[in-house]
Amino acid sequence: MSDPLGKPGQFPYTRGIYPDMYRSRPWTMRQYAGFGAPEQSNRRYHYLISQGITGLSVAFDLPTQLGLDSDHPLAHGEVGRVGVAVCSLPDMERLFAGIQLQKVTTSMTINATAAILLAFYVLVARRQGADLRKISGTVQNDILKEYIARGAYIYPPRPAMRIVTDLLAWAVRELPEWNPVSISGYHIREAGATAVQEIAFTLANAMAYIEAALAAGLQLDAFAPRLSFFFSAHNNFFEEIAKFRAARRLYAHLMRDRFQARNPRSMMLRFHTQTAGSTLTAQQPDVNLVRVALQGLAAVLGGTQSLHTCARDEALSLPTEESVRLALRTQQIIAHESGVVNTVDPVGGSCYLEQLTDALEQGARDCIEKIDALGGALPAIEAGYLQSQIQNSAYQFQRAVERSQKVVVGVNRFRTGEGPGIPAFRIAPEIESQQVERLRALRASRDSEAVRARLDHLEQAARRDQNLMPFILDAAEACATVGEISDRLRNVFGEYKEVG
Repeated sequence: MSDPLGKPGQFPYTRGIYPDMYRSRPWTMRQYAGFGAPEQSNRRYHYLISQGITGLSVAFDLPTQLGLDSDHPLAHGEVGRVGVAVCSLPDMERLFAGIQLQKVTTSMTINATAAILLAFYVLVARRQGADLRKISGTVQNDILKEYIARGAYIYPPRPAMRIVTDLLAWAVRELPEWNPVSISGYHIREAGATAVQEIAFTLANAMAYIEAALAAGLQLDAFAPRLSFFFSAHNNFFEEIAKFRAARRLYAHLMRDRFQARNPRSMMLRFHTQTAGSTLTAQQPDVNLVRVALQGLAAVLGGTQSLHTCARDEALSLPTEESVRLALRTQQIIAHESGVVNTVDPVGGSCYLEQLTDALEQGARDCIEKIDALGGALPAIEAGYLQSQIQNSAYQFQRAVERSQKVVVGVNRFRTGEGPGIPAFRIAPEIESQQVERLRALRASRDSEAVRARLDHLEQAARRDQNLMPFILDAAEACATVGEISDRLRNVFGEYKEVG
């Protein structure tokens, strides 16, 4: 008798993209980290490696995300605060000092300046003597969700899409083991979207990237196997497991039926999961350990390829070393003590779960049809449709919490009135002045004429519609900074100002 769900590792991949899943190898264990100056983050990476992480995940500070150097007036007070400050190639070398990039997989959460940061990373790997065809990792490079949910954009959407596509085309040729786009539903969910909207809006964005790559002349089965995804794991345990299964199945059908993919790897939705930061509470932060454990388990039962588990104190500050270790231990307990890795699909066949999976898939299909009617994700973003849908969902959730229709333990029920009771992580205030001083010393010591010439070539390439990656690499190698490279692209593309 045939299995109506299909088998793991076979189309439509409802039960997982690999036949053996975690029986062969557990998911990649990452802990998203980055703060202060590169040396501080480097020490944290070495600590995490010593504690058993199997992949690095880099957080960049807000100025770096927005294409601003640490000495820009708008960067004041933000340098190294929500991530590490990286202005130049020497900063990237300091960030990965003592870490062989060919031996580690690295995820970089960066979007508007993704091409620049990837260039720095590649140059560091090259200086280490790495074979670029063997370095592996992910750069997020998902600019569309910035306009929808997060706001860390620089250029208007259409030229920003060109940069995404240029990076994708270049990486397919030069970095065959690298994931050049990681389409993120996580930030969409963090902004207030429902599970259905997280699936639908993420896949709609993916289709926009695929269509842009096809329009640029790329062959689908050449680049689609390198696309990856990034989802949130929220509190509704069974809904989250079903969400991952529904997304995997829907993507497989879209790739086969809409885009006529022929390579099975083009139809496989490979994804990273992060437990939901927006569900963590400053009240009774130790309770967050329980939330994160349930969310992490849901991600594993849903078949994630890699996982970050949030730390208990992230509603208060950047996590302390102790909190990061506890978060990592949560993953390790799931992997090594829970037994869930011993069977390929422990929850497959549950009537309730399969019903949820069907309902989420149909709801996402309905949402995608509405987006298609508007012309696709890019026109829907430009019209403000996706943004308004998320805002409405966030408003409805907040109303339910304030009316106690949804219980948040420690917030609207089961309160203690006590303070957090755990120490908060602090960034030393002198970090900013030290980073600025080092940046100015770099500008004084480099070959300014060479930098100017390479930036001129980059600007000309942007005006001529050439692939930008080789020119960004050349400028980065001459020690042009994130801000200088971004400014040359601003000269051509302008800056995006949100309407309304």
